[in-house]
Amino acid sequence: MSKVEMVELNNELLEGVGSYCLRSKKKSTGYINKNRWLNNRFEEGLKYVQLLDNKKQAGFIEYTDAEYSSRVVHADGYLVIHCLWVSEVGKGYGTRLINKCLEDAKKLSKKGVVVITNSKTSWTPSKEIFLKNDFQLIDTAPYDFELLVYPLSNEAEQPYFPNDWEARLKKFNDLTILRSFQCPYVEIATENIMAGANKLNIPVELIDFKNREELMGFSPTPYGIFSVIFKGQLITFHRLTVHSVVKKLRELTKNSLM
Repeated sequence: MSKVEMVELNNELLEGVGSYCLRSKKKSTGYINKNRWLNNRFEEGLKYVQLLDNKKQAGFIEYTDAEYSSRVVHADGYLVIHCLWVSEVGKGYGTRLINKCLEDAKKLSKKGVVVITNSKTSWTPSKEIFLKNDFQLIDTAPYDFELLVYPLSNEAEQPYFPNDWEARLKKFNDLTILRSFQCPYVEIATENIMAGANKLNIPVELIDFKNREELMGFSPTPYGIFSVIFKGQLITFHRLTVHSVVKKLRELTKNSLM
């Protein structure tokens, strides 16, 4: 008989169990950075909950107060879901994890819960599971980003995205990587950008966000934790192959000379 349980990680458990993403490469820089990042965020109230089915990892969810979130959204008083992953669909794992977040939001007297989705990449949670659990689509942003909310009060101010995305991009002409270590795959994504730029002898400026204020002020997308900009245009907000990096950079370099 299946036994499903949820384990909420803390500093001590993280040391023994570790986070789930990139777990197959525990010695990688990305995995180490993610666990270090989690250790620092627990003090801010971040929740990282693993779901186990017969002691086997079956899913996890990560969420925190909007005021400490790695997503670019105005949502003070809400919880923000960073990540949701399950090993199999159709077993109710995702709903269990979402309900855990909603229960915490109620206990903390939050205005509700928000999540950012994007159908063009697997780097964000899938929109469908949230719509199934009564979240509402309330805002959109360039590059197919969507803001969904589960309100816990009809009187609460609704969260919203900034509206100056184009102006943010224009601040950067040189090839620039903006990043946070909330996702362990950021390191791999960075390495591919560096390798592609090196093939074309294009210098890269690397900016690591030190706090939420920097992220809210400079990130050119709601995703927040990884953006690559060149000549005022967004190259990507997720991992690309080295070949794709070279192709995109060549196109932009060529166009700028025309």
